[in-house]
Amino acid sequence: MEMHTAYIGLGGNLGDRKETIETAVKMLAENEHIEFVGVSELVETAPLGGADQPDYLNAVAELQTSLNPGALHQVLIEIENQLGRKRDEKWSPRAIDLDLLLFDDMIINAPELTVPHPQMHLRSFVLSGLCRFNPKLIHPVLKVTVKELAARLNGGDFVTEPDKPQLISIAGNIGVGKTTLANKLPDYFGCDIIFEPYDENPFMPDVYAGKKELALDSQLFFLTGRVEQLDRKKLSPGTIYISDYVFDKELIYARALLSPRQLAIYEGIYEPFAAKISPPVLVIYMQDSPQSCLERIHSRNRPYEQQIDLDFLRRLDCDYEKLFIDWKLSPVIRVSTTQLDYNDNTCLEHIVNQIKCYVTDKRHSACGSAASEM
Repeated sequence: MEMHTAYIGLGGNLGDRKETIETAVKMLAENEHIEFVGVSELVETAPLGGADQPDYLNAVAELQTSLNPGALHQVLIEIENQLGRKRDEKWSPRAIDLDLLLFDDMIINAPELTVPHPQMHLRSFVLSGLCRFNPKLIHPVLKVTVKELAARLNGGDFVTEPDKPQLISIAGNIGVGKTTLANKLPDYFGCDIIFEPYDENPFMPDVYAGKKELALDSQLFFLTGRVEQLDRKKLSPGTIYISDYVFDKELIYARALLSPRQLAIYEGIYEPFAAKISPPVLVIYMQDSPQSCLERIHSRNRPYEQQIDLDFLRRLDCDYEKLFIDWKLSPVIRVSTTQLDYNDNTCLEHIVNQIKCYVTDKRHSACGSAASEM
């Protein structure tokens, strides 16, 4: 008899949550077609989708089964029904929720069942549970480990929101290759690129040449220009956009280039402007050594950049790391520029495949459409 490895997400926010989950685990273990392996620790999480309801308890279970995916899915539905699951509107409270997360390395896209679960890569409580069993477990669609997927979320839980602009922001040091990558992506998504207006800033060449008295003018030029580009009222809901910068870099550069007096003025202006922008649904954080970035800067030979030195790039590199250590706005995919070969379609398509699973676009459904809510 062929046995399969399956992972189940368990959760609930009504009644005695712990007891209900334990009962569901017992019912799974008692099924003659299932060999129960184990269950992760319980994790309490806030309800998703902005719902006003009690917090959830969640866990992940591993099991071996002789059932096929459809039959196992039916077992989960039957257990939910026996434990009082009410199937109301999306994001409604429930006594128990049992989701088939993974079944071997299968990819299933059927009206009644999607495997891998199409939202699991957006849930830290799911990924941390899977990591308890096997952090090297590979997501069959994304082709990366659950450990890496968990790191992208930084402890957060996210939902796809089609009623918001689908802004993908590419971040990283000067010279790391942000614009080069941005230019490659519209061929796959048919979307617009929002370019950083470097060449339009009349103050920046003088600032890099040492005229610090113009640094505030330069930063305010960038601030107002980027707010104009990323204004949430101007970006269309559900439409994909790619920017070759992340708006939050504004404070990184302001703190690096402005005097204390200039910075105090700038910070007083920054907050009301920043409140107008559309936040990214995904960040691509490109990384390379400051030395390699400096070599690219010299190679592309933009006159106003030739005064940039290695110490400045090292400081920016540290500041970007600090920014994304505490980042909670969206998932962050880290990309090593040294491992990115633009002449290798397979390499670029791997990144594109990742992106498709984090944005809402009816034309691209690499991670499937949700069969259950989680």
